[in-house]
Amino acid sequence: MTCEIFLELLAREASPVEFEAPLLEARASGAPPEHLAELERTKLAALRVRTLLEHHARREAELSALFETAGDLAGLRDLDAVLEAIVRRARRLLQADISYMTLNDDERGDTYMRVTDGSVSAAFRALRLPMGAGLGGLVAQTATPYTSADYPADERFHHLSFIDSAVGEEGLVAILGVPMLLGARVIGVLYAANRSARPFVQEEVILLASFAAHAAIAIDNARLLEETRAALTELSSANRQLQARNDAVERAAQAHDRMTALVVRGGGVEDVAAVVTDVLGGALLLLDAEGRRLAALGDIGEHNDREIEAAAAASRSLGRAVQRGGLWIASVVAGTEVLGTLVLRTPDDVPDPDQRILERAALVTALLLLFRRGVAEAEGRVRGELLDDLLTDRADPEALGDRAKLVGVDLDAPHVLVVARHDGDRRRAGFWATSHAALHHGLAAARGGEVVLFLPGTSPGPEARRAARDLAAALGVPATAGASGPVEPGGLAAAHREAERCAEALLSLGRAGDGASPDELGFVGLLVGDGRDVPSFLDTTLGPVLAYDERRGTALIQTLETYFAAGCSLSRAAERLHIHVNTVTQRLDRVAQLLGDDWQTPDRSLELQLALRLNHLRTAL
Repeated sequence: MTCEIFLELLAREASPVEFEAPLLEARASGAPPEHLAELERTKLAALRVRTLLEHHARREAELSALFETAGDLAGLRDLDAVLEAIVRRARRLLQADISYMTLNDDERGDTYMRVTDGSVSAAFRALRLPMGAGLGGLVAQTATPYTSADYPADERFHHLSFIDSAVGEEGLVAILGVPMLLGARVIGVLYAANRSARPFVQEEVILLASFAAHAAIAIDNARLLEETRAALTELSSANRQLQARNDAVERAAQAHDRMTALVVRGGGVEDVAAVVTDVLGGALLLLDAEGRRLAALGDIGEHNDREIEAAAAASRSLGRAVQRGGLWIASVVAGTEVLGTLVLRTPDDVPDPDQRILERAALVTALLLLFRRGVAEAEGRVRGELLDDLLTDRADPEALGDRAKLVGVDLDAPHVLVVARHDGDRRRAGFWATSHAALHHGLAAARGGEVVLFLPGTSPGPEARRAARDLAAALGVPATAGASGPVEPGGLAAAHREAERCAEALLSLGRAGDGASPDELGFVGLLVGDGRDVPSFLDTTLGPVLAYDERRGTALIQTLETYFAAGCSLSRAAERLHIHVNTVTQRLDRVAQLLGDDWQTPDRSLELQLALRLNHLRTAL
């Protein structure tokens, strides 16, 4: 019966005081001493059992909390959440008023508050403890657990005013701190504290140390996870860079193959530009050695010619493409000879492999320009030799005709011959002459500072002016051209002499940079013209007036002769013609309408007077 009473108390987890009730009741009922002694022994045994049950229950709760913490670590996603759970469980199991954690800062040499549970003071939550200061600083420094039942009065610790102030604001009295260890290195301190004085027993120290070990593992796992993520990110970035580089190398290889193929099949510099813009995007401009445009794909926008010239010089010096603003520039060179410049504008970055594509394009462009120049020079020699033979009449006409047909020239068609004088680069002039002649199905020869063109057509004057204009543009210096034609069969040598005299006359008249035929030089054309074509001169100079007189039966020619003979005096001319001065004025106004308002300028006046004398002689004869 006695055991059943105490078992019932144990079963309903009665407090220790309730275990005294059966003994008190037995004394009150006058139980014998033997019975009272038995009750006392049973009570003590029951209390020991109760204590053991409480210990097992507390141990079960501790193990459960540790298992929960281990589960948190196994599924670590958020380090802050894991640390907060550890601190919260430590506070609950130790039945502490507050629990908190500090982590060591190796750079600053102190330990700072990381997580708190149960704190009410902002100053306490922001606390940093120097190594060796306070209870926590000492634990962090020595890697040894410390406990104090009354910290404010405990002289074992190095008290600092700001630490004691924060502890006092929080109202802490009893504090337990254990180190968080990774191997032999302290990474922080885990605490449990109360706002009243009470000692912490050894079991509580061991329990808090277990939580500290879990916290250290959590922090280290988080570090490893972060390092793993960083390594994966770095590996992913490296893989992307490697892939981008592989893509760039593949693009460069494809561009190289395409440019090699176009060289083999006889492509031009425009094809190279098309490959570059297709592979790299953007717009490309090809300039020659003097900065003139040779080819363009797209619009590179506004640019500074001097900056491009300076960048091209830098490209030649460095042997690679250079960047200037939004432009990439690569010099086109063959040995020490500058052939041109490639200018690329693209909205995207141009990595090293893509720069190599532009540099390879510059090399291929140099090859094509040299090849084109070589072909032009060879063709120029053929055309030049044929023109020389035509000028000197050193070969059979039938053989000359056959040779001309091979280069696309029909000697039976009407042609004009142009002689252009210049002071520019003779090699460039020869290249231009060959290209110009080939383009217009003619012949060309370069002789010192002179270019000779044999071109299909019947208008020597316009051909001379076009040749002077285009040659000057190619050389960058004035060119003066005289022309003769249409050239009669077998009359090429005479036409050449006439064109030379015409060019010399233009230079003598101060008309450098101009072009003309003898018919366009007025009376000077009579002097330089090989045929002395007086009727043509008269028709050019007086034709409109002669036609008017013949059509209307007027006397404008007579009036002009008298006007000049009278020293350009209206009154004396009227007197000699026996007409009124106003009539002379009216007739001369008609002459101005027919010949132009400048007919009385010195040059025109001289031509008109010479033409009037020749006309008079022709009429008399």
